[in-house]
Amino acid sequence: MKLEVKNVSWSIEGKQILHDINLEVSPGEFVGLIGPNGSGKSTLLRCIYRVLKPDTGVISLNGKNVWHLSAREMAQATAVVLQETFTEFDFTVAEMVLMGRNPHRGLFDRETQKDHSIVFDALVQVGMNDFAERSFISLSGGEKQRVLIARAIAQQARFLILDEPTNHLDIRYQLELLELVKKLGVTTIAALHDLNLAASYCDRIYVFKRGTITAAGKPEELLQPTLIREVFGVGSVVEQDSAMGKLRISFFLEDTQWD
Repeated sequence: MKLEVKNVSWSIEGKQILHDINLEVSPGEFVGLIGPNGSGKSTLLRCIYRVLKPDTGVISLNGKNVWHLSAREMAQATAVVLQETFTEFDFTVAEMVLMGRNPHRGLFDRETQKDHSIVFDALVQVGMNDFAERSFISLSGGEKQRVLIARAIAQQARFLILDEPTNHLDIRYQLELLELVKKLGVTTIAALHDLNLAASYCDRIYVFKRGTITAAGKPEELLQPTLIREVFGVGSVVEQDSAMGKLRISFFLEDTQWD
């Protein structure tokens, strides 16, 4: 599954939020979107999964305009995991994951043994099979995110969208979640706040600032003190961790005076 975003802009009440966005994600790539709050990362993702319709430009999956796909075709191709999920109903974990099978069934079709087998396998992959009968709303934040990843696995989508999925999670759950996503090997685009996580897990990153893309490339090439200062307004020390083979970024305030 390949994503292409060409010349996409979006505004609300006369205010331009996205300005002429161009990016692509190749099959099997894990691409990250980074930038300050309000820079347009989540807005772009909402355009991609069709919550928002761009004013201009085209978003396509494997060459097909996403707005020309039926709701079922879109759901079969794309799975979305947000930073928080709220539900008014007390579903079990298994029921939550079983929802991922909906795009593969007719409106009045009942779930099959195959569906249940896929759900069980998905729960095993995320280490939540022992929680199948637990109430979803009783779970911790990290456990809920693993269940939502299991739902995406059960959905068998070839394209995964993650909107700040590690927010509110402790360090262990952050690492476990991104390790799991990476191992899935599906085409993935993710908005991430933590630059160290972006450096560790993303094949490429796009840098957002005020609704535009200011830079794009491999994390080790882009995540350097000059860019971090320009985009985030903080100083940084960027080192190569010889033991882990990954970038390690430390941050500090260069000017503690409030404007």
